[in-house]
Amino acid sequence: MIRFPAEWEPQAAVVIAWPHSCGDFANLSDVEDSYHFIAKTISRFQPLIIVCKNGEHEVHIQNLLKSTENIHFIQADYNDIWVRDTIFLSMEWQHPKAKLQLVNFRFNGWGNKYPHDADNNLNLALFNHPILKGQPSATIDLILEGGSVESDGQGTVMTTKNCLFNPNRNPGLSEQAITSQVKNYLGAQRILWVEQDNLAGDDTDAHIDTLARFCDTNTIAYTSCDDAEDAHYLSLKNMEEQLKAFKTVTGEAYRLIALPLPKPITDEEGQRLPANYSNFLIINNAVLVPVYADANDAVALQRLADCFPEREIIAVPCRPLVHQYGSLHCASMQIPAFVNLNFEP
Repeated sequence: MIRFPAEWEPQAAVVIAWPHSCGDFANLSDVEDSYHFIAKTISRFQPLIIVCKNGEHEVHIQNLLKSTENIHFIQADYNDIWVRDTIFLSMEWQHPKAKLQLVNFRFNGWGNKYPHDADNNLNLALFNHPILKGQPSATIDLILEGGSVESDGQGTVMTTKNCLFNPNRNPGLSEQAITSQVKNYLGAQRILWVEQDNLAGDDTDAHIDTLARFCDTNTIAYTSCDDAEDAHYLSLKNMEEQLKAFKTVTGEAYRLIALPLPKPITDEEGQRLPANYSNFLIINNAVLVPVYADANDAVALQRLADCFPEREIIAVPCRPLVHQYGSLHCASMQIPAFVNLNFEP
């Protein structure tokens, strides 16, 4: 039996990949300021694993973080920092010889949009590092990104047809075959399919973690828009109606929590960027929420506080990240507590 744990379950660590000067960020120092905040915050609650390029890069990061504790480094090559989509998913797998499976899906640069050879090979480097070495792992011949799937930990997966069925991911597979493989490898007893276009500037083909997220088994927080003049208004209202029609495992309607869009943020060419509040990260005893110096930051923080009354709600400045088309959840990946990580030197 395979079980895809929910993000709110106890965690052993969070993984991020630190931005590098050879990356795509024009204002690296601003991005590093955000990463410094993210690293200091996560490490207050649990171990943080930072993937870095090499020894020089590691020393640079250590100098930025100074004496911050609870941080561990893995040196490996990578193309992008968006580890939500490039590193393994952790499955609780009941098997005579193993109880855990770190699943390495193929990655093709979000449909061959970007160079991705290093990202596609990143998991192999992670599996060989002492922190993870010896954990049962499997490499699957299916293109699947972590940001494209949400789990309630009880056999329900929520995702978008726009991403999983996009011909730029698994062109040799039918929709039926993709559905079957997702159910098989993620242990999904049912899939909640959302039909929704991506937010402007989102190059993931509508990842679910920019649109709708499980907060618990009965609650979904989702990106919403009440401004009829906004280009997203009609499509997000259509998604809202789909979410209203979804039922929990026990057959009840979900409690839906609307997260308003911030005012449009644009790049230097005037193109809108995919800023949203659904890209929050749940960790042990806290929820980190991306904010963008916008009036709706406070609204999103309060609504998510109502969803997570037992956790500290922490605003994380993510305006610099969204200039490279991602945000907080995209930049991080939690490892569940049942994974036995080795932090001994």
